[in-house]
Amino acid sequence: MDWQDQGIILSASRFGESDAILDVLTLRHGRHLGLIKAGMARGRRADIQTGNLVSIEWRARLSEQLGNYTLELVRPYAALALDSQIGLAGLAAAAAVAGASLPEREPHPNVFGATQVLMEALTGSSPSTGAAVYVKWELGLIQDLGFGLDLASCAVTGVTDDLTHVSPRTGRAVTREAALPYGNRLLALPAFLLGAQAGDVDAETLGDGFRLTGHFLSQSVLAPYRRDVPAARGIFVDLILKSLLNRKS
Repeated sequence: MDWQDQGIILSASRFGESDAILDVLTLRHGRHLGLIKAGMARGRRADIQTGNLVSIEWRARLSEQLGNYTLELVRPYAALALDSQIGLAGLAAAAAVAGASLPEREPHPNVFGATQVLMEALTGSSPSTGAAVYVKWELGLIQDLGFGLDLASCAVTGVTDDLTHVSPRTGRAVTREAALPYGNRLLALPAFLLGAQAGDVDAETLGDGFRLTGHFLSQSVLAPYRRDVPAARGIFVDLILKSLLNRKS
C-alpha cells in the first residue's frame, strides 16, 4: 500500500542508529506514524524538525504496519522561527497538543488547514497576534473533535450581544449581566474568539483565552483518555504572557 499527501511534522524520535519515527499530521490521512530511513543523519535532520510542512509518501505492505516515509521539505517553519523563542515554543506547543489530541489515522482536514495558518502566524506575525491565532486554533481543534463550545447566544437569556463568559461545565456562552450572580465560577470569553480581529492582543485577554481553551482541552479532549495537557503548551503560555507583561512595564 502507498499514498502521497501533505504533512506537518509533529515529532521525530530516533530509532536505531540514524533512522527516525515521524508523527505527521497529514491533510487526508490524519495523524500518521511512519519510519524514515536515515532521518537523523546530519543532512536530513533539518527537514524533519517540528512544525515543518512537507510533501510526504508512505509505503507499507499492509495498512496496519508502521510503514516507511519519504519526504520533501515544502516550508521550513522551524527554521523560520529559529530567531524567536516564542515562535519556536508556539510550534512545539501546537505540535504537542495535536499529537496528544488527535486519534491516529483519522482525517481532520480542517485541523490540518488551521494548523498551516497557525504555523504562518507563529513565524510571520507579532508574538501577540501569533498567540491569538494559537488560541483560535485550539478552539477550532476542540470543535473539530466534537466538543464545540456554543458561543452564539447566552445560555440564560438567549440573546446574542455582550457575551462575556462561558460556563466551564456546559461550554455555553453567558452575557455580562447574566454572569454577575456566578462571580468567578465562569470563564472569561475574549472578544477575539467571537470573530473580532485577532490583532495585537494584551496579556490579560490572551490569558483569558488560554484559560478557556485549556479548560476544555483538558476536561473534554484529554481527560477521557487520562492524558495531561502537554508541558510544551504551558511553556509557550508562560513565555508569551511574561513577554507581553514585561513590554507593558
